[in-house]
Amino acid sequence: MDHRLFDHVILVTGAGRGIGRAAAEKLASLGAAVGVLDIVAETALETAALIVASGGKALALAADVADRAAVFGAAKKLSETFGPLTGIVNDAMWIRYGPVEAIEEDVLDRMLAVGVKAAFWGVQALIAHGREGGHASIVNIASPVADLGMANTASYTAVKGAIVSLTRQLAVELGPRGIRVNAVTPGAVATPGARKIVNEAGYAKRRAQTPLGRLGEESEIAAAIAFLIGPDAGFITGEVLHVDGGISVKSM
Repeated sequence: MDHRLFDHVILVTGAGRGIGRAAAEKLASLGAAVGVLDIVAETALETAALIVASGGKALALAADVADRAAVFGAAKKLSETFGPLTGIVNDAMWIRYGPVEAIEEDVLDRMLAVGVKAAFWGVQALIAHGREGGHASIVNIASPVADLGMANTASYTAVKGAIVSLTRQLAVELGPRGIRVNAVTPGAVATPGARKIVNEAGYAKRRAQTPLGRLGEESEIAAAIAFLIGPDAGFITGEVLHVDGGISVKSM
């Protein structure tokens, strides 16, 4: 096992499946103790069990990231189990696509709660239950649509645009406290959650729009997350790293 994250304690939200699970597994493989937080207790337990079976350290945590008290409670439990937190990956998201005129208030409220408010709660929980003197790292999950836009994604674009802006602002605010804040913007990845809202024709279109001509792998996004949250990126903050096969720079 690579031990470059030995003695790190990292909370990963939305870690029950998809990119969150891949990130949790990658971080654990590098020696970190990982808090596997997901709204579905069963999937959180599955991810944690996979990590432990591979020789890593993990704690399954069931919570709705939109609930501030629940996020703080999960962070507290993680710190009591493995020690003060040194990082958080804000990955959890709830997505619905549709034309802007059809967006319902309850759908928009839920997307903003899970996609934006939860990032605030995660950062606050890290500060509250992190090591004395800071020296922590935050990685937020954004999207290329924050810069490019895409039909029928107004609410999703608004959420991810907010995450990009929040990442840069927090890098300035928290930098003096030794806390780095960066973001990863994954391109098209066929995660279990994404497959519920994107069909094969949609993925074929995404492949065609991507300069590398393929979809991304969960493990590729996880590797970028691990790099930014770890010591190899110790002088990087406020960065928005595109891991998208080149779609964000393609000229139409």
